[in-house]
Amino acid sequence: MTTAASAPLTAAALAARPIGMFDSGIGGLTVARAVARLLPHERIVYFGDTAHLPYGDKSTAAIQAYAVKICDLLLRQHCKVILIACNSASAAAYELVREYVGSKARVLNVIDPIVAHVGQTYPGQRVGLIGTKQTVNSNVYKKKIDALDAGVELHSLATPLLAPMVEEGFLDNSVSDEIIGAYLSNPALADISALVLACTHYPLIKEQIGRFYNGKVDVLDASDAVAAHTQAYLAAHGLLAAEAATPPTHHFYVSDFTRSFEESTRIFFGQEVNLEHYPLWE
Repeated sequence: MTTAASAPLTAAALAARPIGMFDSGIGGLTVARAVARLLPHERIVYFGDTAHLPYGDKSTAAIQAYAVKICDLLLRQHCKVILIACNSASAAAYELVREYVGSKARVLNVIDPIVAHVGQTYPGQRVGLIGTKQTVNSNVYKKKIDALDAGVELHSLATPLLAPMVEEGFLDNSVSDEIIGAYLSNPALADISALVLACTHYPLIKEQIGRFYNGKVDVLDASDAVAAHTQAYLAAHGLLAAEAATPPTHHFYVSDFTRSFEESTRIFFGQEVNLEHYPLWE
């Protein structure tokens, strides 16, 4: 006999569930903001693992351990989709998270949408990429782009100072200009048509990077591509939330409470936020 507790969810009830996202800190908020703008009826549950930022200099095993613990929380929040809003975690833990989550939620990453865009837009061209050590050393972008067989010549450079620089608020000043200029002057990034910002922190310094290139190089922020991919995925699987009279209330968790994260979240979303401290390990 089928009880109410065991009865399958209706399509409408499943679609009404939130989108879960996680990152090591504020970087993933660039993705969350893009998703919220494109899908204003979707409710977001976001986890910023501020106790362990940045992920870029952590081992694969460590990132996988963090990701599993975070997914436990997001699953308890009944998320219909878990979007890994971090390049380092997408590179290190995507396959593991998919296996761990199983049929409980769909899992998306921030790498595949921008890889598809690069293959379609820059065939046969030289493209640069900057990211954390974890992302660059994983070689995941090169493998995926090479698999497209579009003739894209990818040149990657690890830029480990950029994410902590953003987290510390060094934006649009002489310090950040010097660091950005030092990295982008590296010969590995010479003669490129486009530059992939392979870290969700980097859109916050996109304008500075653009000024360095003076409009001669396309600077690719993955956030919009990820949001569009998320919309298409939800639509294809009947998971788009119904329109509502009032905007949804997003929920934000952090593993280590910081005023800077609270302020950044409020600025990103233009509203007071519900920020809850949730340590991954007691």
